[in-house]
Amino acid sequence: MAYRDLRDWLEQVNGIGELIRIPGANWEEEIGAVTEMACRTKEGPAVLFDEVPGYPKGFRVLVNMMGSRKRLGLTFGLPLEMTEVEMVQEWRRRFKELKPIPPRMVETAPVMQNVMRGKEVNILKFPSPKWHESDGGRVIGTADAFIVKDPDSDWVNLGTYTVQVQDERHLTVAIGKGHNGHWLIEKWFARGERAPIALVVGVDPVLFTAATTNVPPNSSEYDFAGGIQGRPVEVVPGPVTGLPIPAHAEIVLEGFVDPKGKGPQGPWGDWPGYYLEEVAPRPLIEIEGISYRNDPILTGAPPVRPPHYESHNASLLIHLGLLLDVLEKAGVPEVTGVWRHVQGDFFTVVAIKQKYAGQARQAGRIAAQCAPSGTIGRYTVVVDDDIDVSNLDEVLWAICTRVDPQKDIEILTGCRVADIDPIHPLTDRFTPRASRVVIDATRPYEWRDRFPKVTGFRPELQKKVLERFGSILNLKRPS
Repeated sequence: MAYRDLRDWLEQVNGIGELIRIPGANWEEEIGAVTEMACRTKEGPAVLFDEVPGYPKGFRVLVNMMGSRKRLGLTFGLPLEMTEVEMVQEWRRRFKELKPIPPRMVETAPVMQNVMRGKEVNILKFPSPKWHESDGGRVIGTADAFIVKDPDSDWVNLGTYTVQVQDERHLTVAIGKGHNGHWLIEKWFARGERAPIALVVGVDPVLFTAATTNVPPNSSEYDFAGGIQGRPVEVVPGPVTGLPIPAHAEIVLEGFVDPKGKGPQGPWGDWPGYYLEEVAPRPLIEIEGISYRNDPILTGAPPVRPPHYESHNASLLIHLGLLLDVLEKAGVPEVTGVWRHVQGDFFTVVAIKQKYAGQARQAGRIAAQCAPSGTIGRYTVVVDDDIDVSNLDEVLWAICTRVDPQKDIEILTGCRVADIDPIHPLTDRFTPRASRVVIDATRPYEWRDRFPKVTGFRPELQKKVLERFGSILNLKRPS
């Protein structure tokens, strides 16, 4: 990668004209409101808030890190002119060749420029926003890396969880039982000990992406991030916990999770666009040390109502690459593209070049049920290879013109229910009571050669016309 840390990355983002700075927005309402507007705009800019009322100049908040195609390419070293679908194919190729690189311990670190210990600790020193209008409090952990170590081995795990501020020295964290972070904390509790943790809340985009990715157990996200970057992540021992913390992080909070401590967390506006849980008791963390750089940057990626392009992009390449692998291994030939619309798992599109009758239904059923399609996966649409899967207008056109509702729409029953699915009551979640829809929006295989010819012009001619006249008409190459 051509950048070393978040600040180097921001310089390059500024260089391609995709960073804006906003002074004077307050943490109570305005940062959250601006963030929602930026994140729900496709190709919206990265936003850096400074001069937050009540805080020193230089104590900044960064949002919408990867909310555009160009910033996604910049982050992963992909050509900036690539389309989104091309990025998925290229990332899939690189992912197969990726070799994990363990972190490297260093002696000095920018994150140690400022330290708070003991009674000096004050989490409120940083401008943690209240991200949604009806949230239960200020949330410091949204674009974060939550670090915990296995007490019985050298395995270090990084995850991204919602972390709420309780007071100057205490946080609460929401970790689902299926996450490695929860399992490792429980191992510490079983020994009768507090669980040491480090919370990175000023994190570079590659490490953030690694923390949101499900790597295999006993594998560290540090190794995965090193493999993406092509060099080891530099770390230093945390002064309080001894955990390896990123040397170039902006802000790191260290402390311990108490086996008996609980604190109220929520309500919290979650990624489906609803408040799905009221106030709930969550594990309490006592912070005993904070390290941070001069002029620190707090990174944020709160879920906003879909479409939410930043969160959609952050792990999209990885999940879609895995979906391609699943379809290939299941024996579905000629899968030419996959995409996911609406943040999360709601609407997946698969494009195929038809080779036999029933191929579209086969691809749809597999994509609807496999792990990379997530826990909700409400709709899966299969289209022909002439449809751009990333263009929702084209997908809807295929549905409207190539689908006979009685013949081409299939409802799968007895599917998994996600704990965050708003259509199901809490009592039904985690039980196999959901349904999913597979839509065959391909030309009917048996008479596809007689299907009406599509109007329009060849892609080569469209490209030529855009190059000659696009600037006059203010047209852009489709992304």
